[in-house]
Amino acid sequence: MRKRCFAPVVNADTRLLILGSLPGEKSLAHSQYYAHPQNRFWMLLGEVLQIELASLPYDARLAALLAHGVGLWDVVAQAHRIGSLDSNIRARDDNDLPALLARYPAIATIAFNGGTALKLGMKVLGEEAKRYRIVALPSSSPAYTLGYADKLAQWQALADGIQ
Repeated sequence: MRKRCFAPVVNADTRLLILGSLPGEKSLAHSQYYAHPQNRFWMLLGEVLQIELASLPYDARLAALLAHGVGLWDVVAQAHRIGSLDSNIRARDDNDLPALLARYPAIATIAFNGGTALKLGMKVLGEEAKRYRIVALPSSSPAYTLGYADKLAQWQALADGIQ
């Protein structure tokens, strides 16, 4: 069975685009970005934005991101994958990142949530990447065992992309 990403969460005011690799099993089951309860995405980004995101209903989280100029999407459009680990992604089709960026010219910063997203995303962007500020983030996933404080210190680099 092929797993598919969600639609991008972006609008004309998006200045920072955060790209993951491909939603995990919990996210796919709930049809929500970063739905696994141990994934720290909403906590990390909430601290960067200085708002409480994790306790908000999902639609309110997305609205808050857009209100702060932050968008979400994934590098991989669809792929075969057993479980949620990026290392199990096979036979992937990538999203057309350059086309999305062309439609939303206010985007100036692209952040990659994790090493796989960065590696694949930079290949998809190619020379186009030079037009953007690129931020490599440690994965918010519980599978990436860097401590929360260390993750947060690196995620704080996003603050420059939303001011």
